[in-house]
Amino acid sequence: MTAPAFLRRPCPLCGSNVTKGEVNSRQRAETLTLDGLRPFWSGLFQEKLFFSYHRCARCGLLYNPVYFDDAQLGELYGAMAPNMEAVSGEAVAATQRGYFDQAAAQGALAGGYLEIGPDVGHIVGEAARRGAFEHFWLFEPNRAIHDTLRAAAGGHPATVLPVMDDLSAVPDGSVGLAVMVHVLDHLLDPVAMLEQIRAKLLPGGTLMIVTHNERSLLRWVMGTRWPPFCLQHPELYNPDTMHALLARAGYHGVAVQRSVNWFPLDFLARQAAWTVGVKVNRVPLPARPVGLRLGNILTLARAPLQAAARSPDWLDAAA
Repeated sequence: MTAPAFLRRPCPLCGSNVTKGEVNSRQRAETLTLDGLRPFWSGLFQEKLFFSYHRCARCGLLYNPVYFDDAQLGELYGAMAPNMEAVSGEAVAATQRGYFDQAAAQGALAGGYLEIGPDVGHIVGEAARRGAFEHFWLFEPNRAIHDTLRAAAGGHPATVLPVMDDLSAVPDGSVGLAVMVHVLDHLLDPVAMLEQIRAKLLPGGTLMIVTHNERSLLRWVMGTRWPPFCLQHPELYNPDTMHALLARAGYHGVAVQRSVNWFPLDFLARQAAWTVGVKVNRVPLPARPVGLRLGNILTLARAPLQAAARSPDWLDAAA
């Protein structure tokens, strides 16, 4: 029986309520209370637990029809401890440098720079060194790293704000490049956020998004143990649903590709062991980073060159 305290929602892409269940943990999160789920919110557990994922019958999005509401999410994220098993800084920097390379290949790096959830600012630093951005707009809820983010901007004008869902401080039509890395699949209302970002972009400005790919080979190999099946992801994307989502939000020129992530060999071995329930603290492998395409996708899209009305049937137009 579903706990009444959780949010019931239609498909966040198309609004349909017609779904088919596709993935669930042995014990379903929606059968527990908020207090019962707190121990599973962060950290690694032998027992995998998440809200059941359903496939929207209209647009194909994989999402949680039952999920935490905004207030519950604010409380849970606020109590989340730092991740002590983070990938090394060298590997993270190499991964995010590769992301910026893809965005830089799209055209001029000018106007404003906007990033939602920049963490310690690896991509911010690349943008400051290699671009000609006039102002950095950085939206990061972790106030402890705000000074680090300002430093990453390399002396350029920078505004760092502790919110994720209100971009009103950014002048409309001023941003040349907007970035979201592993943020979109955490949002309850992704369309509203993408529309906000589009309003801030210059005509023809670029949006870069990195998400998990629920259609990846890794997902099918790992089954319910695939790490993105977790309490933090109310929806998961594939190339088709990314195209449809960005079409609905009014973007043009959408391109989706598999992304390269860099990981230390020893980290990969530990994560593989933990995924099958074996806790291993050390493995006889070096920490040398290797680049792999392990189930993430990078999406690039552009704001229209001029304002245009949304297609009366955006889902057909995106097909």
